[in-house]
Amino acid sequence: MAEVSHGNEAAEKGPEGSSPESVPVDTTISRVKLLDTIVDTFLQKLVAARSYERFTNCYRHFHRLDPEVTKWVYDKFVAQLQTSIREEISEIKEEGNLEAVLNSLDKIVEEGKARGEPAWRPSGIPEKDLCSVMAPYFLQQRDTLCRRVRKQEARNQELADAVVAGRRQVEEMQQQVRALQQAWQALHREQRELLSVLRAPE
Repeated sequence: MAEVSHGNEAAEKGPEGSSPESVPVDTTISRVKLLDTIVDTFLQKLVAARSYERFTNCYRHFHRLDPEVTKWVYDKFVAQLQTSIREEISEIKEEGNLEAVLNSLDKIVEEGKARGEPAWRPSGIPEKDLCSVMAPYFLQQRDTLCRRVRKQEARNQELADAVVAGRRQVEEMQQQVRALQQAWQALHREQRELLSVLRAPE
């Protein structure tokens, strides 16, 4: 584990012990390639000079007994460690969909270069920032709701007009039924009067 921590320290430092922040990063290199380069650099630093010497210091008695086996164990250990690290990094990249995310980030950066106006930055006043972000959304929602209300009102008016027209038709039909009923009653009276006249004795 001591070797791994030394390897981490070596990977975090660039050439001549400089930190990554002090080294200018070429923006033309994709972030996926940059990540792969960092992993490769870390693995190289892991087996850098004196790593075998540090390993033999940890297993001094075993090394004295059989240096060749110690060297074989060290080579096997380093190879297995590098393979395990690469597999872990690959699993992380697959699970987090890192390649697509990093490529998307590269695309956003490239698109940002073409924009003339500066990107949005917080003003330091949370209320103002929240309003600037949420106000357009709420205005859009209000416009959408107003359109839906107007559409529903027009639909309701159509239904109301249809109901009024239906009522008029019902009233007209009722008037026709009453007229037919009155005509039938008048005809029935006339028939009875006619029968009474015909049955009257001479």
